[in-house]
Amino acid sequence: MNRKDREGDQPVTSPAACVTLPPAPVVGAGAVPTFDQLFHENIHYVGRTLRYLGVAEASVEDACQEVFVILHRRLKDYQEVGTLRAWVRQVCVLVAHNQRRTVRRRREDVRGDLPEPSALPEQQRDVELGQLRERLRAVLDELPAQQRDVFVLFEIEGLTMVEVAATLSCPLQTAYSRLHSARARVRAQVQELVGQ
Repeated sequence: MNRKDREGDQPVTSPAACVTLPPAPVVGAGAVPTFDQLFHENIHYVGRTLRYLGVAEASVEDACQEVFVILHRRLKDYQEVGTLRAWVRQVCVLVAHNQRRTVRRRREDVRGDLPEPSALPEQQRDVELGQLRERLRAVLDELPAQQRDVFVLFEIEGLTMVEVAATLSCPLQTAYSRLHSARARVRAQVQELVGQ
């Protein structure tokens, strides 16, 4: 997908073109789901996973769209080998990595100083949960990308280390090492937050 740049009529490559796609699972028996089924079964999972993998809230919708564009484009090649969710997860990891890289290049703070949202008294629990999620994201933002990916997939998404290593295409021992380092950093960050 190319667009014309407003300033110089130079083609601009879309962010989806910068993502190295995981191979679509190949050879196996089973019915290929429709895109509608894939979308409805995974939309909440994709959004949650992208947030925990470091995609800024302001970019989550665009990243979700990018994930589903890739899945739509590659669905015709899908033939069940592993789980469909594992394939979706791989695309999420790659899109999140691409989004984080793009934000680093732009060097802009997409969070900014937003006004405190107002809440009715009965919404206090939701507000507190939102604040806890924000603290978790702040702690995760401090992790290097590779450690963050392992931590999120193992600790938050509940994958086994074998699945984590396969998703990230790294050796099992490397995944364990990254998890150990990430846990130590998270523990230190949480102790700092508690000490404040």
